Amino acid sequence: MQISEKRDTNNEVFEGFDPKNPPNPKLIDTCVHCGFCLSTCPSYRVIGKEMDSPRGRIYLMDAINEGEAPLAEGTVQHFDSCLGCLACVTTCPSGVQYDKLIAATRPQVERNYSRDLPDNLYRKLIFNLFPYPQRLRVLLAPLLVYQKLGFPKFFRATGLLKKISPRLGAMESLLPDVTAKSFVDTLPEVIPAKGKKRYRVGVILGCVQRLFFSKVNEATVRVLTANGCEVVIPKSQGCCAALPEHQGQREQAQTLARQMIDSFAETGVDFIIINAAGCGHTLKEYGHILADDSNYREKAKAFAAKVKDAQEFLAEVGLTAPLLPITDNELTMVYQDACHLLHGQKISMQPRQLLKQIPGVKLREPIDAALCCGSAGVYNMLQPEVAEELGQQKVTNLLNTGARLIASANPGCSLQINKHLQIQEKEIPIMHPIELLDYSIRGVKIEA
Repeated sequence: MQISEKRDTNNEVFEGFDPKNPPNPKLIDTCVHCGFCLSTCPSYRVIGKEMDSPRGRIYLMDAINEGEAPLAEGTVQHFDSCLGCLACVTTCPSGVQYDKLIAATRPQVERNYSRDLPDNLYRKLIFNLFPYPQRLRVLLAPLLVYQKLGFPKFFRATGLLKKISPRLGAMESLLPDVTAKSFVDTLPEVIPAKGKKRYRVGVILGCVQRLFFSKVNEATVRVLTANGCEVVIPKSQGCCAALPEHQGQREQAQTLARQMIDSFAETGVDFIIINAAGCGHTLKEYGHILADDSNYREKAKAFAAKVKDAQEFLAEVGLTAPLLPITDNELTMVYQDACHLLHGQKISMQPRQLLKQIPGVKLREPIDAALCCGSAGVYNMLQPEVAEELGQQKVTNLLNTGARLIASANPGCSLQINKHLQIQEKEIPIMHPIELLDYSIRGVKIEA
């Protein structure tokens, strides 16, 4: 196959991908069109159209490469419907690297396709706000007032905002509670290990994570230090680049990645720990994201080689701190597989192994455990209809296990699951596995 910028077919001229890293024809050719990916693809299962499946999108990539189809609304909508969950990569018997294909396609879309004004403005709002914690903090005070005055209950009960704009309604419905800890970073730059020091590790705080899930970061630090790790938290760190990278904002992602690499450059850490699934997947891809940058290429590879998910790291080095029961009776819980852990980083058994070490914990497995919950970064704010159905299915499957607690290792998944628990009027706590380990180490009991 040849990459063609345009081709004349039946007197029509189609604009193709530009020459800057288009989807690789050799990777496209590895797809044998067997269809194994269809049943595992969340967008195909909801929408039911061939072009909204990995196989269909690969057909489109090939057609655009060959100049046989345009990069226009009719094709872009199918790329946009992809959640990027990577379940197809896990399933494919031919080893098709769909992750690399969609990662190459999304920047092409953003560079060469003109979105309509409302879509463009909404995306600018997301990508100029969410990856920047200090900008988000400016909005915390009005959001706190908004919540205290009871507006969330009003808008969600009436569905008014959803009727005006389904996307804004989806964004509002996911809004986490603003607390006093949201306004400041409380963790010091260096926290010593308890007992004998085994490792010196860096910890990444995240964007949404540090503002709305700071207790997870605090628990991560306590668990690491209790298990012999000196923790370093550079104050200069920003966003890991996951949100822009997953949506094709490549230049923004590269800028954020360089800043992250620089923030850890002089720390002398053995490993860099992250407790959010989507962030971890992107951090491990820095070598690919900055492959064309001669100044950062090798730095990016070295950085990525040190990145470990918190659960991955603890499972590898082993827990040294004793674990105590966190309930008086047996605690049945279900672990929710985040896609970018399960499919993106191939981390599945490690969280389960750690949770099973807590005395009295009994794990249950949901059906369709590998199916995306519909969060997928900002997908549930960009494609709310598909995300709604996936969220409902996921929560139903989790509830059907009869578990009294849900363990979730990604903030986006937790927000999505919590939203649909509220819709189904179910009150079940959602906690990060690291929080549960922290409770167990400290001997704190929970109510579940």
